[in-house]
Order: sequence, then C-alpha cells, then structure tokens
Amino acid sequence: METHADELREHAAVYINTDGNDRGVLNMGGSHSLEQFINGVARDIEDPETKTTVWQRAQLNKIAEAKSAEDPEKLRKELRKELRQRADLRIEALGSGTDFTAFLDHIGIATLDLAYGGEDEQGIYHSIYDDFYWYTHFSDTDFVYGRALAQTVGTSVMRLADAEVLPFDFVDFADTVEMYRNNLEKLLADKQEEIRERNQELDEGMFKATFDPRRPTVAPVREDIPPHLNFAPMQNAVDSLTRSAKRYQQALSQKQASLGDDAVAAKLGALNRELIESERRLTNADGLPRRAWYKHLLYAPGVYTGYGVKTVPGVREGIEQKRYAEAEQEIVRVAKALQDEAALIESAARELEGAGR
Repeated sequence: METHADELREHAAVYINTDGNDRGVLNMGGSHSLEQFINGVARDIEDPETKTTVWQRAQLNKIAEAKSAEDPEKLRKELRKELRQRADLRIEALGSGTDFTAFLDHIGIATLDLAYGGEDEQGIYHSIYDDFYWYTHFSDTDFVYGRALAQTVGTSVMRLADAEVLPFDFVDFADTVEMYRNNLEKLLADKQEEIRERNQELDEGMFKATFDPRRPTVAPVREDIPPHLNFAPMQNAVDSLTRSAKRYQQALSQKQASLGDDAVAAKLGALNRELIESERRLTNADGLPRRAWYKHLLYAPGVYTGYGVKTVPGVREGIEQKRYAEAEQEIVRVAKALQDEAALIESAARELEGAGR
C-alpha cells in the first residue's frame, strides 16, 4: 500500500477485505458511506442454513443479541425498535488487525470488511489446528459459507464496477456521525459525574468508613472535574453534513433513470472523482496525536485496544486519557473535516442536478 500510495490515492474507489470465514451470520463493517450499498447486497444473498436472506438473518440475530444483553431494558427496547424500523442495519466501524488498516486509516480509501461466522467453536485461530482438516470436519464442512462469501463479495464488486455512479450514500453516514457526537458528549458527562461522585465520597469519608484493616486498600486521589468541552463546531458540521447528504440523495434519485443518457453520462466522470475523494476528506495529513501514520479522523484502532476501534479517536481518547485541551483541539479538526466533506457532497449534488441540462 505504501509503495503504491500515490496511485491508490488517485484511482482507488473502494477496498473490500475479508480475513476469515466460518458458518453463521454475515458480519459487515466499514466506511459508513457504503452502509446502504452493502445492506442492499445482503438483501440479495441467500443464507445457506436458514434459506432467508443473509440480511434478515443478521437483523434477527442482532434483535436476539439486544434482547439478551445486560444493558438496561430501556436501551435494549430502543435498540430493538431501531433494528426493526431503520432501513439499513448499522455496519461496524473498523479498527485494525488485518489488511484494511493501511487502506482506510492511512490513505482514506472507502472500505468494507465482510465475513460470516458465529456458530463454530473457536480456539484454533493461528494454531497448528487451524488447518484444512479442522475446516472440513468441524467448520464449513461443505463450503456453503465459502460460497456465500464469494457471492457477497462478488456481487459487491460487480455492482461497484457496473455502477454509472459509485453507490456511495451519505444519509446513513451523517446519521452515524451524529451518533458518534452524542456518544462523545455522553462520555464526557459520565466522566464528569464519576469524578464528582468520587470526590464527594472522599469528602464524606466513605473510604475511611469502609476500610478493613485486615484487607488494606488505598483511597483514590481527588481529581479535578473535567471541564466542559465546546462540541458546537462538530454539531454545526454534522448539521451541514446532514443537509448535504439529503440533497445528494434526492438529486441522485431524480437522475437515476437518466444516468445512461449521453448528456448525463458526460458529467459522471467528474462526479465519480468527487465521490472517490469523499473518504480522503476525512483524513488529516498531520495524523492522530502521537501516531501520525494514522490519518483518518473518524476511525482508528485504539492506542490500547489492539484490534478494537475507537471512533472519532482524537476526541474520544483525549477525553479518556484526560487530555481535555487536546480533545477540544481535535473537535475543531474533526469539525473542519466534516465541513469539507459536506462541501464535497454539496458539490456532487450540484453536479447531478446540472447533469443533462
């Protein structure tokens, strides 16, 4: 990737990754501008075991997981309601641990990561037992999920290759970014409340009162309550992003039937170049704090989480690591990237609206 970075920045539209595959439910992760697209693919692939679509099986599996989760009942009910009513299933944000890392996090190429799994017993990964014998005796023994994965990835590639306009959608993307912003504000509020409560317990002498000299412990130190952070730049950027996303979606819907007309097709090259650029707009040349190689401002593996993702990592980890001034600076950088993204989407909408006139 690094060797061919310039070529990839110029031409690569989408990177599709798959790492391992078992039996079970389709797991979809990636750039949220591709969320609507991969949901559409999943609706057209048959699950080998249930004979429903892999989309429906994934939806019902998520409902079952939400029902049995340890979250408060109110949150579980809200999640089940969204799973039943939202047009598209939310796809997972990507962290690291496999080949997509360089394409998404360093260059900013829109990415999908696809695999089936969840039914087979694990424990063999990267061991001497992770071999053909195990797979054909204990996992996808007749390769029906290998076939399903080939259909899923193959259908995705063909639809991308044959599309007059790259099938990016930004309404789901804007909705996801708004969710991330809400999560960040809640993270800060929870941390403020946690420290405020602990300081009060210190004032009340709770730790001294509950101290057992036979099992000695040390009371926590007093901390300053985290300051309020100004999320307004990010909120304004998300509002701009949402308006632009809806305008683009409407423009594409109005032009969909005429995309093959010569007058319209003549302008689609410039439009597709803008769409390719859309993921790049979410990167920053300076990279993330203390790890400049990671350029993407919305997705990155956590510094301490290994494979696990941190969304809006500069802001989130600034709050988690109590670097509040840094978190405030990162809010501004993220907001600037989102405003730039909104401007690009707005430009793409104008391209479509003017095509064929």
